[in-house]
Amino acid sequence: MKMREELLALIEKSDYKGMNVEQLSHTLHKEEHALFVEMMKELNALEAEHILARDKRERYFFSKQLGYVVGKLRVNPKGFGFVEYDEGSFYVAPDKLRFALDQDEVYARSWTNNDGSREGEIVEVIKHNINNVVGVVKMREGRKYFLPDADIYNRPFKITNYDDFHLVHDSKVLVHIDSYGSTLKCHIEKEIGYKYDPGIDILSILLEKDITPEFPREVMEEVMQIPEALQSKEYANRKDLRKLLTITIDGEDARDLDDAISIEKTEQGYRLYVHIADVSHYVTAGSALDKEAYARGTSVYVVDRVVPMLPHALSNGICSLNPKVDRCTLTCMMEINRKGTVIDYQIYPSVINSDERMTYTAVNAILEGDEQVQKQYPHLLKMCLDMKVLSGIIRKRREKLGAIDFDTNEAKILVNEKGKPVDIVLRERKEAERIIEDFMIAANETVAAHVRWLEIPSMFRIHEQPEPKRIREFARIAKTLGYTFTGGIQNVYPAQLQAMLKEAKGEDNYSVLSTFMLRSMQKARYDRRCIGHFGLALKNYLHFTSPIRRYPDLVVHRMLRKYFFEGLQDSEKMARDEQWIEDAAYQASERERNAIDAERAVEDMKKAEYMEGRIGRQYDGVISGITRFGLFVELANTVEGLVHISTIDDDYYHYDDETKCLIGEHSANVYRMGQRVRVVCVAANRFKREIDFELVVKKKKKHRRGKV
Repeated sequence: MKMREELLALIEKSDYKGMNVEQLSHTLHKEEHALFVEMMKELNALEAEHILARDKRERYFFSKQLGYVVGKLRVNPKGFGFVEYDEGSFYVAPDKLRFALDQDEVYARSWTNNDGSREGEIVEVIKHNINNVVGVVKMREGRKYFLPDADIYNRPFKITNYDDFHLVHDSKVLVHIDSYGSTLKCHIEKEIGYKYDPGIDILSILLEKDITPEFPREVMEEVMQIPEALQSKEYANRKDLRKLLTITIDGEDARDLDDAISIEKTEQGYRLYVHIADVSHYVTAGSALDKEAYARGTSVYVVDRVVPMLPHALSNGICSLNPKVDRCTLTCMMEINRKGTVIDYQIYPSVINSDERMTYTAVNAILEGDEQVQKQYPHLLKMCLDMKVLSGIIRKRREKLGAIDFDTNEAKILVNEKGKPVDIVLRERKEAERIIEDFMIAANETVAAHVRWLEIPSMFRIHEQPEPKRIREFARIAKTLGYTFTGGIQNVYPAQLQAMLKEAKGEDNYSVLSTFMLRSMQKARYDRRCIGHFGLALKNYLHFTSPIRRYPDLVVHRMLRKYFFEGLQDSEKMARDEQWIEDAAYQASERERNAIDAERAVEDMKKAEYMEGRIGRQYDGVISGITRFGLFVELANTVEGLVHISTIDDDYYHYDDETKCLIGEHSANVYRMGQRVRVVCVAANRFKREIDFELVVKKKKKHRRGKV
């Protein structure tokens, strides 16, 4: 038995109580010099790989047994941090960060305090994930210094190449970190512009998140070689569906149209065609275009712009299913019965010619009986009604399976030509939006079941079952909102959560409940394994329907072409593709999370900027969160701000962690999550992305305040 195997076999034993070096060498008979040296080398390697760790008495255990974890650090502007890992997260005090930065992959030790809270310290930085930082150059008395936009670094920056740029006070720059430590040594890579110029604020966030609007020269050179219209040879080996009534349905401002719909009524139900842009026909494996799409992972949609995964010449041109032109597609044709079950299907390369470029607004108007719009599209009336009926059938099946519809409010920030926010409204999710969602989910499920049955390599979209610990915490929060979580916590089913949301529908605290439920879920991600999607209550799921803007969809198309359409049977190539997909799935998941972070950062900034012009105004809102330092209140338009506890001066409030409430010591007044309150906006700062509210309450006799 090899040395490593011997050591691990011993430590794995149920009666193992911990041993130091001498005890291990004696137990395993490794006291002879050469064997002892070999054992020490293996112990050191196991520690370096974070498999083993030592306690205070120098005894070896598995690192997890001693509270060690590998996770990602999130640093708060106030100086402290949290380590997030598979099973949860824990607090790290500022003096325990050990020069680690926000988003670093870290090896950390954690412990449980007397009050039950978890705390920890950083032991080692495994990988720095922040390489670029955006900030402003300040000038004082002839000297330049760099101030980062994000106040999360807690250490000075040393810039080595100021003189390479013509900078002014408040020039926005992108710097690259060359060395880490108590001082971050950096060089300026790019001057972005002047801090207060229109659009510079959003561009700064994108660049800091490694989201670059421009494409490399070699990518654009490849794009120039791609024809703007279909060539005669491209029609070969494709099913001609150009005579089939086909439409696209998207938002008014959408340009990358990657899905189109056709529908026919049958004796058993409906025949639904979902046509998807055949991007893999143009973006071939290993090309400069492919490498850039892999690196980007996804298109990024922020308030006033899109940073596409593919250049506009493709995403808005030959790949986009624009009306009245022939386009290469992959079609998933599904025979769906009246119970919403797909009883037969076909997946094949095709060519279509979209009859109309429809919008959600127009389709909703048709379905709502708008006679003016109906007269504009008389040839689509039956199609729209058929789509509505089929969508309802599909949705009813998913609801029976237990699919969770969180239906959270989503903001749409309206800006003027200078990028200044002028209004914040809720995005509408009406019948047309639901129809497309239902049809795309049906296609994604069908393709997933198909490739799983064929046992060919593919990239799946998975959503694992929630951790019992998080569900237990959610159940506790739900109870404070007046809802009882029924059923088991160890092995929760989607239907349990679906039932709770149905109960809360229409109540003031619905959005709070759905938000905390969403937070209790694991993050959906990409994987080469098909292990189901908890939120959708589906056993088979992947992303097939958006290859213009998502790299995983492009991978699915490519694997279908190689192993299904072309029928390749090569076990070695399959094994290589499986391994490549595993790496690509991790990359795609990371880039997706990065894009979401960027989109949220831009949204938070623009919301704060919007509220800067509304200081002193009063609003009705709902308490969306409670902490020791105050209340978070969300307005009807999704703007959220903090009511700091120091401003609630009608009593001395205690925070009750069990019920997540603030309770007045003298008045017994209670602030609970989901409670409606009236607030006044007292401060907002777009650069810090912060909004401050104060409660509007009837003045009562003040009591002496103390610290909470």
